[in-house]
Parts: sequence; structure tokens; C-alpha cells
Amino acid sequence: MVKKFAKVLVGVLAVLALAGFGIFQLPVFGGRFADERLERMHRSPEFIDGRFQNTPPQKTDSLFWETVRLYRQGQIREPQFEIPVIALSPATLSAPASSGLRAIWFGHSSVLVEIEGVRLMTDPVLSDAVSPVPIGPKRMHAPPIKLEDLTGIDAVLISHDHYDHLDMKTIQHLASQGTQFYVGLGVGAHLERWQVAPAQIHEMDWWESLEVKNVQINCTPARHYSGRKRQDNSTLWASWLVKGAQHSFYFSGDTGYAEHFRAIHARYGDTQLNLIKIGAYGTPPSWLDIHMDPESAVRANQELGGGILLPVHWATFNLSYHAWDEPILRTLRAAADQDARVVTPRVGEAVDVGQPFSNVEWYKPAR
Repeated sequence: MVKKFAKVLVGVLAVLALAGFGIFQLPVFGGRFADERLERMHRSPEFIDGRFQNTPPQKTDSLFWETVRLYRQGQIREPQFEIPVIALSPATLSAPASSGLRAIWFGHSSVLVEIEGVRLMTDPVLSDAVSPVPIGPKRMHAPPIKLEDLTGIDAVLISHDHYDHLDMKTIQHLASQGTQFYVGLGVGAHLERWQVAPAQIHEMDWWESLEVKNVQINCTPARHYSGRKRQDNSTLWASWLVKGAQHSFYFSGDTGYAEHFRAIHARYGDTQLNLIKIGAYGTPPSWLDIHMDPESAVRANQELGGGILLPVHWATFNLSYHAWDEPILRTLRAAADQDARVVTPRVGEAVDVGQPFSNVEWYKPAR
């Protein structure tokens, strides 16, 4: 009986192993690194001991019991009312992009930015769930436009390859229209697996610069981690600074607070608009090391020159251990203390830099 049970158990484990192996071959998990791409990754100053690493090294600690404690605190992690969304007309995207600087928040880290006639998007994610299978964290609001109506995007900036920032379905849709993709080292392998033409992929290391339609795309540092199949730091994470002749903006991606904000400002000067993450942080040191809190986000904004802060990475997916509205409330308190300028657009609402903007407290329930 024992031998029979053992054989059955071995058989079951073998089937599960094969199934797991097969699942990991799905395109959503991305591509492999080889040849010239791999050689270039190895040459990066950030590639250390077989993977990309933060400097100084990423903090580590035991999170299990702290995670259990945080989940038992009972925060309201999803809004108890419908998040307002302003629909974006497809006609808007068929018209020329703004000659100035305009931003439209799509939720989470997805922002459509128009700068001097060029239309870009940061980390575009329009899928309903952010995981390799459709049972992962679901959207708490609809995007302002349907994916099939999203057109006219000249370029996309990808901060890193996590599922809430790099969405296969959205990438494939934009790639079919000829959109150019600016990504950290290694991330191009995922895009190529998704049939994006190599000519549309621009892999960059920190401090490298390229141009799209006379607008400069600068790959800048961040403090985070990466991986599609597992968190193995196999690809490079980044922030991005975009400069035109008269206008500029910065996108933090996911990051902990560190000295890179001052280094970026020292090299490129003031930015007019800063898209900075404020949500998905925790209290253990290892969390804050790669996901800064709202107070640090405001501090980073000031170190970048004190431009307009448009908070991102909150209110769309339930991904962390705090109340869903805590990031914006803490951000606004910190901004008041530091005399920082913050805009709180509704999803789909345009912010035109240089034009008056009236903040609406849409994140508070109607009284």
C-alpha cells in the first residue's frame, strides 16, 4: 500500500512539474536573453554577479509575520464608491499632440503625455488584471478609453517588467500601430517574444539618451527590482526624463527614495512636471527601500526642482498593505508642509502645464 501511494504521489508531482514547466513557456512570461543583448546586459555597470543590482545593495528582512500583521489591520483597500473616470474621445488621439506639455492619467502608472507635438505613454496597462493569469489583482476603475481605441502613440516608456507596468496585451496593440518602445536593458527580449519588431525596440542603460521627433528620451536611475517568471533582477529597471526645446517631464517608475533624484537634477536641471509613485509601500525597511512612501515622493519632487507633482501608482490596483486613499492623503499633507505643487486629476482628466488647474477631491466619498 505504501509503495503504491508513493508511486501515485510521484506521478502527481511529475504531472504538476510538467504543467508548471508548460505554463512558464507561455508568451506572457517574456523572452530569453542571448547573444548581443546578453553581452550588452553584462557590460552594464548595474549588472553585478549575474544580475542587475541596486547600489548600495537592496535591503532584506523577514516579511512573513509583518505581512500577516499588516493584513490584519483592517484597512479599506478598495474604494466604497465608484472612482470617477472622464472618458477620452478617440478623436482626441487623432488630432495633433499638444505643442506644449499635457498629461492625462489613465490610472496606476499609466500616463499619456503630450510634449511639443510628441505623444508618449508611461507604463501603459489597459488590461483588467495585472498578473500572468486573469485571476490576479483587478482594476478598481475602467481606463478612460478602450484599448482598441487607443491610437496615435508615438512612443512608450517602460520602467520595468512587472505585470502592473508591462502589459503584453497593451504592448501588442500599440506595436501593431508602429509605436516605438524605450525600455531598460533586457526588457526588449519580452517585447520580441510578443512579436514586436526589433526596429521598434530601444533598450537603454541608465544615463543613455535617444531622440524621438526632436524630443530627448533620457534613461535615468531608479531603485527597484525586476522579473517576470520570478523576481531574479534579470532586467534593468529605470526612471525616465524627457526634454523638449521648452518643456520637460520626469517619470519615476517604481523606486525607493535614494540619491538618484539629486543626481538626475544635477545633470538635467529642473523639470516642469513629475510623475512620481506614491503608493504600494509597506513599513518593513526592505519595502521602503524599493517602494518609497508619500513623504519621500514629495521630497523627491522637490529635489528634482520643485515642478508640478502628479502622483501615480495608486487607486487602480490593490497591491499593498495600506488603505487605498492613504497615499494621496499623506502626499497632500507632506506637500503642504513643503510648499510643493500637487495636481490630483481624475482618471482621464487633462493637466495642461502653464494653464490653471482646479483640483477636485474626487478621492473623498460624497457627503
